[in-house]
Amino acid sequence: MWLMNYITNNSHTAPRAVRGELSVGEANGTAVSASGEHKQLELCFPYGLVSVPPAGEQAVVLPLDGGEVGLGVISQATDLEPGELMLFSKGGASVVLKNNGKVLINGREV
Repeated sequence: MWLMNYITNNSHTAPRAVRGELSVGEANGTAVSASGEHKQLELCFPYGLVSVPPAGEQAVVLPLDGGEVGLGVISQATDLEPGELMLFSKGGASVVLKNNGKVLINGREV
């Protein structure tokens, strides 16, 4: 009997992250359409960064105790080298930290 209970209690498949298209609605907050609709998501960012991703981006949602969390959007291909960092906006503004110590703001070295 204990073996059946053990198998039953420990054979559940863990929830997995899903990928889907991001949409933002005024009443419902951030939502992602994947295998189902994931609404009113809390977004997860590193400390000190805050963003509102634009609709249409591919986002990742992960189940979390008490609900779900949006982990972020899938990165687009860039010309960055490993170790470099870029901040950018939908409007085209960008800041790039290069490996050689240079900082580029909107493509211009500062």
